[in-house]
Amino acid sequence: MSEQPTLHRIKSMSATLANQIAAGEVVERPASVVKELVENSLDAGATRIDVEIEKGGAKRILVSDNGGGIDKEDLLLAVSRHASSKVIELQDLDGIASLGFRGEALASIQSVSHLKLESKVPEAELAWCLDCTTLHSALEQAVDSGQTPQLLPSSHPAGTRIEIIDLFFNTPARRRFLRTERTEFKRVEEVFKRLALAGFDSAFSLKHNQRQLYQLPAATGHEERERRIAALCGKPFVEHALYFDSEINGMRLWGWVARPTFSRSQTDMQYFFVNGRVIRDKTISHALRRAYQDVLFHGRHPAFVLYLELNPALVDVNVHPTKHEVRFHDSRSIHNFVYHCVHQEIAGDAPAESVNQLENSAAADQFSSRVFNDTPGFQTTMPSQSSIAFTQSGASNGGVAEQARLYQTLSTPGAGMGDGTVSDPLTITKPEDLPPLGFAIAQLKAIYVLAENAEGMVLVDMHAAHERIVYEQIKTARQQNQIQLQRLLIPLSINVSQQQAEFVESNGKLFEGLGLWLVRTDPERIQVRQVPALLTDCDHQKLVEDILADLMVQGSSDRVTEQINDALSTMACHGSVRANRRLSLPEMNQLLRDIELTERSGQCNHGRPTWIQITLENLDKLFMRGQ
Repeated sequence: MSEQPTLHRIKSMSATLANQIAAGEVVERPASVVKELVENSLDAGATRIDVEIEKGGAKRILVSDNGGGIDKEDLLLAVSRHASSKVIELQDLDGIASLGFRGEALASIQSVSHLKLESKVPEAELAWCLDCTTLHSALEQAVDSGQTPQLLPSSHPAGTRIEIIDLFFNTPARRRFLRTERTEFKRVEEVFKRLALAGFDSAFSLKHNQRQLYQLPAATGHEERERRIAALCGKPFVEHALYFDSEINGMRLWGWVARPTFSRSQTDMQYFFVNGRVIRDKTISHALRRAYQDVLFHGRHPAFVLYLELNPALVDVNVHPTKHEVRFHDSRSIHNFVYHCVHQEIAGDAPAESVNQLENSAAADQFSSRVFNDTPGFQTTMPSQSSIAFTQSGASNGGVAEQARLYQTLSTPGAGMGDGTVSDPLTITKPEDLPPLGFAIAQLKAIYVLAENAEGMVLVDMHAAHERIVYEQIKTARQQNQIQLQRLLIPLSINVSQQQAEFVESNGKLFEGLGLWLVRTDPERIQVRQVPALLTDCDHQKLVEDILADLMVQGSSDRVTEQINDALSTMACHGSVRANRRLSLPEMNQLLRDIELTERSGQCNHGRPTWIQITLENLDKLFMRGQ
């Protein structure tokens, strides 16, 4: 027989044991300590916060700031449970604007480490120190009896300095669960990044084992903030990021979202802040996934640094001990707002926003139509000495459409280029008015379009670009119920499985929404009688088989609506121009103009880039010009 457990009488826990148990909620590892201490510094109005770490934080953690400090009379309360300067009455929980508020962090940290606290309020003559490094039992007795341990004067300047030595020294079970020094510091560093991104108005520094890793000045302006983001997230993120600032109905969302071509294999560069607090929330995550769903490879993740500001009464931050999760009072409105803002920003990322325009005449002088004539792999219809440009009136008054018309006129045989030569080249007067992607000059391997713009050279993947254009056209037409349909003169019969045939038979309305009229004619045969007019020249059998496979994966028709764009993407892929097809110069230029006018045209439906910019500066570096 198993031994019966010994039953004990119920009695109150000691303050230290209660604190150590509570520490399990807020002090998981060194990174948790750093988070709590730095959040307190930010709440205290610090404009300078310095963090020093030793041995990944297990040996020593030091956080010092120049904030408002703690009064001498409040130092003991600061390390006591359920003591806070931020929540006094129950209704205060309905509008919490501070980062820390529970009043448990310092008590929990003190119970599992040696803590030394020094602080000075600006108006005080002296700083005061509460040293708990050797006084755990004495402090416990003091807390239980209401006595105050001795406080010692200190020379610390205005602000607070908290030093944590030997984390979990008295709880070996928790200490054994710590990872390697490198792993623990990586987690500390990630927490530091989040807090530095949350507190732009404060300067931050981070040292590990006496080595200075980050020295971040306060960032109050846009450029300073982007420099901080570059230091924390890397320059490539900033280079590929789109900044926006939107506000509606008292809600404001601002920050940086990376272009889909800058995607990640992990969710390691996703920072979302609600009223300055970094959070994880299913509503926000779903809204952001939806905003990127048309433009990312499967398995890839977007990168962003976003800030949501709203009335604190509309969000409950008191739902999790670590305060990482929140609950919105109107999650649907938040979801729609976040989705709309990010989706609109990505959709509006036209080439005009991605290509820097010329701003001085010196750069303008370098702009000319250099044509790669007689070069293997290029198809060109223009001689190397020609220069395509526009008159003052054509450039300034006609806009992109007029320039494209004029260019196509010049490029059409019999209208100035009968033998491939422009007989009367015009003079470039305003290069900055040229279309963002410039004008085509060649086709490479019947796959890429080579164009020249004000910045240098543009390479376009013609299939990827046209796929995006067709996709957006089909989506728009479907949303407006304006898909033009084409009846097939001879219906196309396709052999399918019985399950697929039954799916077609029971989901006729679904296929009608895609512009397809499919009829089940036999237990294992269907017939295609109508297709979208845009796709009359594609392989209809393969098109229907691919779409049917896409929809069958979803299991049933009631789950298809959210995945409908995947089917439209398949249709667009079949309807777009294929590689190895030779395009005329007017066709290439029309493709460039369509790219400029199409939403999300920077990447195809699968997340691949549709075009890249190679600046004249980069070309000069390749050929070591000026060196």
